[in-house]
Amino acid sequence: MDFELTEEQKIIQDTASKFARRELEPVAAELDETKNREILKSNLKKLAELGFMGLNVDPEYGGTGAGAVAFSLAMTELGRGCASTTVTTSVTNMVAECIQVVGSEDLKQKYIPPLCSGEYPAGSFGLTETCAGSDPAAMRTTAVLDGDHWVLNGNKIFISSAEYAGVFVVWAVTDKDAPKGKGISAFLAEPSFPGFIVGKDEKKMGQNASCTNELIFDNCRVPRENLLGKENDGFRIAVAELAGGRVGIGSMALGIGLAAMDFATGYVKERVQFGAPIANQQAIQWMIADNYTRLEGARLLLMRAAFLKDQGRPYSKEASMAKVYATESANKACYDAIQMLGGYGYTRDFPVERHYRDVRVTSIYEGTSEIQRLIIARELLK
Repeated sequence: MDFELTEEQKIIQDTASKFARRELEPVAAELDETKNREILKSNLKKLAELGFMGLNVDPEYGGTGAGAVAFSLAMTELGRGCASTTVTTSVTNMVAECIQVVGSEDLKQKYIPPLCSGEYPAGSFGLTETCAGSDPAAMRTTAVLDGDHWVLNGNKIFISSAEYAGVFVVWAVTDKDAPKGKGISAFLAEPSFPGFIVGKDEKKMGQNASCTNELIFDNCRVPRENLLGKENDGFRIAVAELAGGRVGIGSMALGIGLAAMDFATGYVKERVQFGAPIANQQAIQWMIADNYTRLEGARLLLMRAAFLKDQGRPYSKEASMAKVYATESANKACYDAIQMLGGYGYTRDFPVERHYRDVRVTSIYEGTSEIQRLIIARELLK
């Protein structure tokens, strides 16, 4: 088995690492405190110009065409710098990929280039509802065909980047009489469409610079041709795209965990107690050894899932394995990083406090850890 990266993958990884250090890390604390949208959008535009908004998108549509492994590598390096910026980048890549995979040629030509170029600051997924979180098939938003438009009514919650996204993939029930999950369709909606309302920005524990909004559809009129894929095939589309998104979120979590452990490891080399650096204490050494071992294991699981995706092979189980292991390992790494800093780790003077808040949601969104385990078990028990 060859673990060597291609030259292109190495360049993308190195570029992402340098960008994270030079552009993201210096403003991460400020973004966390102020939610400064202009700083965030400026960095998103720079990332688009570097080709990071369409890493697995065909160059014909403005993408980089570098593949899923390159995408995972990039999300890990960017995650070290700023989780809010990275999650926006990850979701935008998902939206572009989704359109490329199931959209008509007209939809691809219309919406993918603005996502990849940064003309649209971001793309968004409109899937989750108050009664349809881990069970998206239970959604209640409806779409009814009226002449040349679909008329959408309903609400979505926890929608990343909604305030500045240029296009949304939105799911709605198009056949109320179909079996659960069989009568759902996907659409591409623009925020300028009549009846499209972006609601409140949630006050969150972490990833504060990434807005998370409610969406309200009040007789929202979506052009008939903006149906994404086939009518009543939307649930299958959602399931397929979420698998790819799990690689992105797992990779970002890996980056956050590595950033926390790198900082804490540097700190314990300098922090003196009992007349010596606390890095000399076995308790600290075991935290370092165990966390880096888990994070390296997470990296290999993520690479495996991404490799399978690049090969066009089934990867749902592997994506769920990678996501649950990477996010839980990263949560543990951030927890231990705070412990290694002691009282200072609990203050906002040091970045591990922010890393701890930012990483927590990674084991919740894009499918909770519990849902990942259900998917893994279901696949193993087939």
